[in-house]
Amino acid sequence: MKNVGNLISALSLHASAERKGKNEYFFKTGKGQYGEGDIFMGVSMPSIRKIAKEFQEISLSELQKSLENQVHEVRLCSLIILVYRYQDKQTSIEEKKNIVEFYLNNTKYINNWDLVDCSAHYVIGQAVLDEIVDRDLLFQLIQSTVLWERRIGIVATWILIRNQDIDTTLALSQKLLQDTEDLMHKAVGWMLREAWKVDADTVESFLIKNYKNLPRTTLRYAIERIEEQKRKKFLQGEFG
Repeated sequence: MKNVGNLISALSLHASAERKGKNEYFFKTGKGQYGEGDIFMGVSMPSIRKIAKEFQEISLSELQKSLENQVHEVRLCSLIILVYRYQDKQTSIEEKKNIVEFYLNNTKYINNWDLVDCSAHYVIGQAVLDEIVDRDLLFQLIQSTVLWERRIGIVATWILIRNQDIDTTLALSQKLLQDTEDLMHKAVGWMLREAWKVDADTVESFLIKNYKNLPRTTLRYAIERIEEQKRKKFLQGEFG
């Protein structure tokens, strides 16, 4: 039976000192930065996904241990395993409920933006679509004092957007306009950009209506893919 020790050993075989250094810099692990104290072993995402596939059947009790691990890639691999488990056609509704409960009980270990972004929409967002959890959960998450739980709440809507629902994203974004964290400004802008692809007129109206309260980073992310001349006018507050 596969266990957390096997998982860590498999990841270690793909680790490199060069990638470790790059990851520590990229994920802001320095003193006072959002990732302060996070530890990396230096494993690439393709390798992590490959190993996650191999360990997809590991028990939730072993996943609990791996998700509590201090090494970033071990936690990341654990979350991708959860995603694969949830997505598996053989996974029952009861098992999906257990996965969602497990995820929500362990948000304190989902403590960097990539950990959120690889999992929130595939687990929590999909659970909303599957009516396993109520949409109100997302509104509860964005009211959290914990940055990463707020990010889970908004990023979870990515899968809703892909299913033509942008209303939830807009409602959550409205409530997050006063958030002071740059990583939340980026997340909200990212989701608005995705929503723009579904209904540009509605998102444009939202941006115009809330222009004075939009963090600059949110606006830049939201309009990143629109035509350049129009984008420049938006940045200057010129509409029409």
